[in-house]
Amino acid sequence: MVSSRSRILDAATTEFAEHRMAGARVDRIAELSGLSKPMLYSYFGGKEKLFDAVFEAHVIGNGERVPFTADDLPGYVSRLYDDYLTDPSLVRLLMWKRLERDGTGYLFSGLEQRDAQHIRDIEEQQRAGRVRDDIDARDIWSLLIATAATWAQGSITEVATAGDPESTHARRRAALVAYLGGALAP
Repeated sequence: MVSSRSRILDAATTEFAEHRMAGARVDRIAELSGLSKPMLYSYFGGKEKLFDAVFEAHVIGNGERVPFTADDLPGYVSRLYDDYLTDPSLVRLLMWKRLERDGTGYLFSGLEQRDAQHIRDIEEQQRAGRVRDDIDARDIWSLLIATAATWAQGSITEVATAGDPESTHARRRAALVAYLGGALAP
């Protein structure tokens, strides 16, 4: 049985991904979840806190589905590309948060330690001579995420969807691996 909290988060994901934070309506979230507005407010306290909960659930879910592997950065980015196809709401939520709430600076307030560990892992690979060391590890981390999102909803060239032919996805994954393998080689 799906919990009330999960039903609310699922409905809110749909609403926020489609309508962004400013355009989302608590009435529609209540209707989609099959729960009352007072129930939504009792769980989350308001639309902004609900958006934050949805955002965090997708970001943490992404981290759990695609564990970071510093010893295979190109492979990590390829798997991240696949996850963006699996969870298209994630990238939309990221875009809405950047556009509507956090226009500059670090986007994942409260999750800094997760990224800090990834950066330390990249630094370890740099010290071991497996990743070029003339680029700051923080910048490599940002480049990895941005590269994985090359064909995500914010793309200025082409947006990938799960419905694209597998041969297209295979070509893109191969491009990511080849590009990063060369770009990060010491």
